Amino acid sequence: MEIGAAETSTSQVHELTLTRLIDVPREKLFAAWADPKLVEQWWCPKPWSTQINQYEFRPLGKFDMLMKGPEGEQAPCVGVFLEIVPNEKVVFTDAFQSAWIPSGKAFIVATLTFTDEAGQTRYTATVRHWSEEDLKQHEQMGFHDGWSIVFDQITEIARAL
Repeated sequence: MEIGAAETSTSQVHELTLTRLIDVPREKLFAAWADPKLVEQWWCPKPWSTQINQYEFRPLGKFDMLMKGPEGEQAPCVGVFLEIVPNEKVVFTDAFQSAWIPSGKAFIVATLTFTDEAGQTRYTATVRHWSEEDLKQHEQMGFHDGWSIVFDQITEIARAL
């Protein structure tokens, strides 16, 4: 029996990034991610609200949230945390609904980083998509405006800690 060389391929990265330098210690930003009661206050742009049904802030921990619009709209947000490095990084995805159970349709893998910079914190969100179509859909949904508002909201929550 002969074993052939494995073929490898590279795929295009369909990535959106948002970064901001803020005057809040990264430990406080991380704390705002770790506490579900705080997450409910900043997760989606107001006037939308967030209902947290499950929030296991640990690698392979599940999150199950419902975003609610002012006119009765509802948008479920279910996934898992892939990596958590205290005060440095949070990685999550909707590709799995819990542990390694695939979701019906993967949309994003998001990496949030918190780095010290000139006495402030560089807060960066890098969101990768499975396809160019998904990336364009996320842009049309208001990625830049929505995530900017959320950055403002988490900053205010973290400042108050």
